[in-house]
Amino acid sequence: MPDDNRLGAFLRARRELVTPEQAGVTAYGRRRVPGLRREELAMLAGVSAAYYVRLEQGRDRHPSEQVIDALARVLQLDDDALEHLRALAAPTTRRRRSASARPERVRPELARLVAAQPTPATVLSRHMDVLAANALASALHPSYRAGRNIVRDVFLDAGARAQYVDVPRRCASSVASLRAAVGADLDDPRLTELVGELSLKSDEFRRLWARHDVHEKSGGSKSYDHPQLGELTLAYQSFNVPGTAGQLLLIYTAPPDSAAEQSLALLVTIAAEERGVSISSAPR
Repeated sequence: MPDDNRLGAFLRARRELVTPEQAGVTAYGRRRVPGLRREELAMLAGVSAAYYVRLEQGRDRHPSEQVIDALARVLQLDDDALEHLRALAAPTTRRRRSASARPERVRPELARLVAAQPTPATVLSRHMDVLAANALASALHPSYRAGRNIVRDVFLDAGARAQYVDVPRRCASSVASLRAAVGADLDDPRLTELVGELSLKSDEFRRLWARHDVHEKSGGSKSYDHPQLGELTLAYQSFNVPGTAGQLLLIYTAPPDSAAEQSLALLVTIAAEERGVSISSAPR
């Protein structure tokens, strides 16, 4: 993924998703482009059309904070997307990368913490590689095994897709989470490999990646269609792992006295033969 016009690509993609009606603009005649025109967005943001064109074309890549806030308002960006826009617009110092970068690992203390959790728990890299998972997580979903990649599986693994209740939502969420996790560092070698493979093999991924949606994986819920337990919905909460390059600890829970809690109790039995934690240093 070359050092191209990332800010302009983001602005253009998000502009095309905002309709004139949503922005309060009266549309006249036939429109050749989806969403807002450049001059319409510039007018609503209070900047000149010529300046906005420079931003989209990459001739100006560092707008002021006031301009960023104005563009975010017109583009109707949420907090995660706004932070992503700020990262794209900020001057950056390119990191030097080793051609033989070491595989990403989970600290032994964290691996023991994952194994000790009474509910499903995983550790993900910022590329959504599963670096560690306890037996309950592996029994919950086939992607929750060390060495798997959450995004790759939801697009390319039929078995993994079949065990999500709402596959389109899960696909969109995984792509938006990946963009949020990598931020402006789009020339990361692991990301280049993953996006390249998925873009070649999945039209659905290619379409979603082009939208530039951004959503931080901080917490929420996921619904599964488990082959033995049936449909269950679990809440999850993520925790940043200090001293790592964006690793996340995710812990899944169920409300007390709920059907999902009963399903988790049964999951303990299902996972009994594989109790413990699996650790990977070579995600696929």
